[in-house]
Amino acid sequence: MKKTVVILGSPRKNGNSATLANKVIDGILSAGGSYEIFYLNGMKISPCQACDYCRRNDLEQCIIKDDMNLIYSRIKEADALLLASPIYMFSVSAQLKLFMDRCYAIPSALKGKRVGILLTYGDVDEYVSGAINAIHTLQDEYRYKQAEILDILHGSAHKKGEIAMNTPLMERAYKLGTMLGEN
Repeated sequence: MKKTVVILGSPRKNGNSATLANKVIDGILSAGGSYEIFYLNGMKISPCQACDYCRRNDLEQCIIKDDMNLIYSRIKEADALLLASPIYMFSVSAQLKLFMDRCYAIPSALKGKRVGILLTYGDVDEYVSGAINAIHTLQDEYRYKQAEILDILHGSAHKKGEIAMNTPLMERAYKLGTMLGEN
């Protein structure tokens, strides 16, 4: 059974990015996979201190003792990672960026992992909204970490729940879930 760690980077527990993530989860379950969700906004995660403790002697262990330690252990055990974030101020949410920065401590844990990325934004244009910045940032980070990006799904939705009306995007989300969950 394939395990996926789902990272929700929105301050809204039931916002558009979470709605999209739930459709991916439906696909994971239909393929026989399992998942565990981390709602970053409700966790105690401190910013990286750039001390390089994690990189000394290849420790891959952060000196900061907070909720990231639980996420680190789950990522190490998982086969895949699903990241979901709204676009705020032309990039991923602060919550997701904090998570990404702290993953500096575990580069080999992400190597070879399958990754799905979900982004939602208010404007209809991915350039005007800043989604393109987030896409490039995520592509660069996960390619650097030698993870396999299966798909980057993104779509416009301003009002809560509006993303669910985007049938083609929801279908792609379900398909991404089946790819994450299949053996």
